[in-house]
Parts: sequence; structure tokens; C-alpha cells
Amino acid sequence: MTVVVQQLAALLKGGRTPSRLWDELVTLYPAGSSELTTGRAPRADRVPHGSQTAPAGRAAPEGAGRTKAEVSGAAFQLVLAAARAASLRGSPVSDAIRSATTSAYPGRSRNRRIWGELAACFDIAEASGCPLADILTRFAAQLEAEDDAEAARQTALAGPKATVKLLTWLPFLGLALGTALGVDPLKILLGTPYGIAALVAGILLTVAGRAWSARLVQHAAGTP
Repeated sequence: MTVVVQQLAALLKGGRTPSRLWDELVTLYPAGSSELTTGRAPRADRVPHGSQTAPAGRAAPEGAGRTKAEVSGAAFQLVLAAARAASLRGSPVSDAIRSATTSAYPGRSRNRRIWGELAACFDIAEASGCPLADILTRFAAQLEAEDDAEAARQTALAGPKATVKLLTWLPFLGLALGTALGVDPLKILLGTPYGIAALVAGILLTVAGRAWSARLVQHAAGTP
């Protein structure tokens, strides 16, 4: 969506009228386009003259719990078609975007929020008379900053996530090492009351530690 907003601003700055804006975007993202499923920017041979695109890796990261329509690009195509139809009729594009977004993205997602904010940009431009291209440029800069912050957050969380995985598998590695040394830890754990109690306590503590660590990572990542 960051790339899409940047392209809308670039098309307006390139001289496209609001009525032609969505036709140009449909040209960039036809139905079934691979860019909708891979997150890449459109190929250079499909970009209209005078428009600009962001680097290929600048697509917004998707949140967990995405619907099938979002993954396949069907939700994007639905909202895009609604905006195009509204522009051809001369109806408010912002109302069409909000209506289509409600059905295209039934759950909470970043794409739904961005479409809603994009609709608000059109309303602000119409109410205030500010150039829509400037508003979309600032909006795209905000989304780009969010993408950079998300990338930095994921990089910072790479270490804790690896530590959680290591600590989860460490008891099993200890059992394998004990067996390799001839201690036979399974016989001790399963053959004596103290061993069974230690095994049960270890399993409970491992599960609790895994859940707690995962919760800490989710909280740091901003995932509800």
C-alpha cells in the first residue's frame, strides 16, 4: 500500500486528472497481477510515462491473520474497481473506498486502515482545497516511516526469537546428550517417582516459559 500511495501522488504530479487516476492504477495493477501477491513494485515497462515508483522492497508488511482475499489480491482489486467506478460516475471516491473496504477487509488489518486514511486524504483535499498530490506525498512519507520502523523492530526481535527457539529445544538436546554419554536419562525420568515429578515439572515450566517469551515478543512487536 505504501507503493500504491506513492504512485497515486506521482501520477497526480505527472499531470493525471483525478478522473484518470484510477484508470492508470488499474493499468499498473491488472487483475491477477503478480505484484499483488509478491509485494513487488510494478515492472518498469508497465509504468505510465511521467509516473514514479518506490523501490521494490518498499511494500508494506502484512500483519498476522490476513484473509484469503488479501493474500490473493482480490481485496485490493475490489477496492480499486470501486474507486474507479466512482470516479467514472463522478461520485465521491472516498465514499466508494470506505464502502468497498468494509466488505473487502472484514477484519482488522493494516491495509484496511490505510485505505480508510487514503479516503480521508481525498476528503481533506476536497474540503480544504489543498493539492491532493501534496497530501498523498505526505501520507506516503508517513507510511514509509512506518515501514522503516517495522523493519527495525523485526531486526531487533530477531535475537529474542532465536533465543526462545533455542531454549525450547535445549531440554531435548540435553536428553540426547545424556543418552549419548550412556547416562540413560529417560530411564531415570520414567522409572522413578522423583524422575516423573521432575519430568512433569520440566514440561510445565518449558510450556510456561515458551508462552511467556512468545507473549513478550508479541508485545514488543505490537501484535495484539
